[in-house]
Amino acid sequence: MTDAQEGMWLDDEAGRLVRPYTVSNGRTQPAIHFDLLSLVMATGTRPKTYLGPDYDQVLTLCENRPVSVAEIAARLRLPAAITKVLLSDLLGHEALTTQAPRPIEAASPTDRKLLEAVLDGLRKRI
Repeated sequence: MTDAQEGMWLDDEAGRLVRPYTVSNGRTQPAIHFDLLSLVMATGTRPKTYLGPDYDQVLTLCENRPVSVAEIAARLRLPAAITKVLLSDLLGHEALTTQAPRPIEAASPTDRKLLEAVLDGLRKRI
């Protein structure tokens, strides 16, 4: 989306001219579950019908690298629920791929190395 096109949807004083729930036609539940840390990336396939400027902006954000749902929501300045609906729609049009977040291996709460590292960090701050 060009700056001129984005300017049609934003007002410096008022913010977005189109309310967030209008973007998703009032829908708040995506057809597909997304975690905020899920990564999405554009496939290069464009939807056969024009979905709107917010959808175009999502595809632009995701065309070169995987991007998290949380980052997309922040960049679009939309609630996460609305962003997930947009992503779900694009996934249905095969314009996006998604990857669930990888689980982080939990360290044992009595892991001596971890506790020593925390202690060293605290000492440096004091």
